[in-house]
Amino acid sequence: MIGQKIPWRAGIALAHLNEHSRNSMVEHLGIVLTAIGDDYLRGTMPVDARSCQPMRLLHGGASVAFAETLASIGANCIVGPDQAAVGQEINANHLRPAHEGETVTGTTRLLYAGARSQVWSIEICNAGGQLVCISRITMAIIKRR
Repeated sequence: MIGQKIPWRAGIALAHLNEHSRNSMVEHLGIVLTAIGDDYLRGTMPVDARSCQPMRLLHGGASVAFAETLASIGANCIVGPDQAAVGQEINANHLRPAHEGETVTGTTRLLYAGARSQVWSIEICNAGGQLVCISRITMAIIKRR
């Protein structure tokens, strides 16, 4: 069910999640988490030299990395302390271009949470609210080492 309430772990804060992403691909791509709600997690990513393909459009791989980042962070915010959520399968439909200089916004929502897997949807939109990419990811829930 899209829009179901997400069982966030107590104490989840955007500042902590953004700080935890430092020195990683998340920081390299300029991804910043901007909102957390009852049924979503949202962030932004600039379309710039880090995320463009040679035609100066948002690279499809950067869209997928953005989508997986949002869902992975969300998934890891609802598992137990002895568990981790890792990407198992992702798909994406690229619907329209985003141009260099724009900022895209991604919103992820939980579709399913089971004991061994989760499924999340991700919508990436341009500044005008138009869909740029829609993605779905399956997260495997594993035991932390």
